[in-house]
Amino acid sequence: MKLGSLKEGGRDGTLIVVSRDLSKAVRATAIAPTLQRALEDWSNVAPRLNALSEDLNAGKAEGAFDLDMNDLAAPMPRAYEFVDGSAYLPHVERVRRARGAEVPESFYTDPLMYQAVSAGFYGPRDAVKVTSEDYGIDLEAEVVIVTDDVPMAVTPAEAASHIQLVGLVNDVSLRGLIPPELAKGFGFLQSKPRSALSPVFVTPDELGDAWKGNKVHRPMLTHINGKWFGAPEAGVDMQFDFAQLVAHAAKTRPLTAGTIVGSGTVANEDTSLGASCFAEQRTVETLRDGKPSTPFMKFGDTVRIEMLDAEGKTIFGAIEQKIERAS
Repeated sequence: MKLGSLKEGGRDGTLIVVSRDLSKAVRATAIAPTLQRALEDWSNVAPRLNALSEDLNAGKAEGAFDLDMNDLAAPMPRAYEFVDGSAYLPHVERVRRARGAEVPESFYTDPLMYQAVSAGFYGPRDAVKVTSEDYGIDLEAEVVIVTDDVPMAVTPAEAASHIQLVGLVNDVSLRGLIPPELAKGFGFLQSKPRSALSPVFVTPDELGDAWKGNKVHRPMLTHINGKWFGAPEAGVDMQFDFAQLVAHAAKTRPLTAGTIVGSGTVANEDTSLGASCFAEQRTVETLRDGKPSTPFMKFGDTVRIEMLDAEGKTIFGAIEQKIERAS
């Protein structure tokens, strides 16, 4: 099934079930008012939501309406926790090689992860607000999963059963602010503002054969200002699958229902498939030409991020955003 949230009912939106082709929706408030509440009682709520989804796709759901993407908030307008990994090591390797640094051996056995902003997410059509172009505005096209309650110290095998939903995120990054922040040795803060989520999250079974080994095996398609930017394979070159990432996050603490876990920027060894962020593209240019030639994003630029199934139909809907100056 596919789930989303309308921009109504307060900060956490109103839970809706969305048709497989993303054309229709029905409010699910009789089952759970918000997606967060649904995840907190997932074993009881999910079967009822799935039944509503079957009725909707069969054209039998009462109260169904035509879906307008502009009416959508993020599926989870805010979450208790968002932890973002960096599971695609070709991206890490290239970035470090461009600055003459080696990749520590531990990176191949222990995931990189940081605590991201979860207090608010942009909806799929909301503009990205930034104060200054000088900050180095970048996108990062990633896959995310959402968990139910995860006990502390789960194994990856155990963690897999706690992955309930899959979606996409534009993890907005301000590249110009990252080096001085990391130089302090205390991690990201100002350089990682709010991110944007895909129109819907889907249950893993909705992906069919594209969900294997706790990874999504489809290209991550990105367009900038209407032009193709990249389509690296999300199921390729992912050093750590989502079960491993969840287990890593839960090593010393439980994860509450509704925790979002990100894959990090999708990147492949094969650079002909393009990039999922400007930092990656600029790194490829630096290694090839000695310096980057592609600038970061400017006010007025647009980004479109989506993932298509084997028949060319959008799975999660597209994140379509304009970069705008914050007032």
